[in-house]
Amino acid sequence: MAASVRDNRDRSRFELDVGNEIAFANYRLTPAAVIITHTETPRALRGRGIASELVKGALDLIRRDGKKVVAGCGFVGDYLDRHPEDADLVS
Repeated sequence: MAASVRDNRDRSRFELDVGNEIAFANYRLTPAAVIITHTETPRALRGRGIASELVKGALDLIRRDGKKVVAGCGFVGDYLDRHPEDADLVS
């Protein structure tokens, strides 16, 4: 359906291209964790699981970098509650 999630470090956000649109998750870095502060899915893409795909890809990148995650927005907190397999990332 969509391309893979990428870390746009210049804009401090994870991005997922879907057609001509971009879903993104803003973040702040600490020495040990990534705080995801906001997720945004274009209105036309909502209700299709795009935000969940974005968060899953972001968590995979965070895991690969050996960091933890802090849910600074409600969507990420809800996602983590629904996906206990990612509990090892929670700071």
